[in-house]
Amino acid sequence: MTTFEGKRVVITGGTSGIGLATAKALVGGGARVLVTGRSAASLDAARAELGPTAIVEHSDAVTGIAALADRAATEFGGVDLLVLNAGGTLIATLDETTESSYDELFDLNAKAPFFTLQRFLPLMPPGSAVVLTTSVSHVKGIASTSVYSATKAALRSMTRTFARELIGRGIRVNAVSPGPIDTGILERNMPRDEARQFLGQMAADNPMQRVGEAEEVAKAIIFLAFDATYTTGTELAVDGGASQL
Repeated sequence: MTTFEGKRVVITGGTSGIGLATAKALVGGGARVLVTGRSAASLDAARAELGPTAIVEHSDAVTGIAALADRAATEFGGVDLLVLNAGGTLIATLDETTESSYDELFDLNAKAPFFTLQRFLPLMPPGSAVVLTTSVSHVKGIASTSVYSATKAALRSMTRTFARELIGRGIRVNAVSPGPIDTGILERNMPRDEARQFLGQMAADNPMQRVGEAEEVAKAIIFLAFDATYTTGTELAVDGGASQL
């Protein structure tokens, strides 16, 4: 079994889906892990799944950045891996999109990761890593995802510029780009039947004819974090070939 003994990890949006799957794998390997979430149900579920060694923190990704960094500093002293995974989605046409929903999604998906990394940098020693979660949508042109896709394109750009800026500090920055992954996030943002139909269509259009599992993305995050020591600024697609074939 891979060991992550001594590794100190913070995962935003780590109480469900891809973040939780990543946290479970790292906790299982002996890492000290702090995950964040907002809903009481997801926080309780994460505590049950991750066990007593993990820290499960209620934190708003936009407004709770300073408090989260302070908690990580108190608990760990430093951070070897920062996974910027917290985010939301918006399924809306151009006509349906409001200015407030546009601003809210950019605040959550693009502004919050930027300033979270800024605040965590003093805690990250040489040899540490950052992994951001983008999405295949930013290269696919999927209808009704214009704002969501733009936020993920922003993260892809940040991955490159962060990597260039931090390379002198010995900090690697990469991104994982999931395709259709059944994490339950769609059901929180649209009626369940519509979410199932949307995922079904994504599976039918995928070269592998299926949606992915959160654990498959978690493996890619962990690879970029600890094994890909000669890799920075890249985006690893975990999408069943959707962006390549």
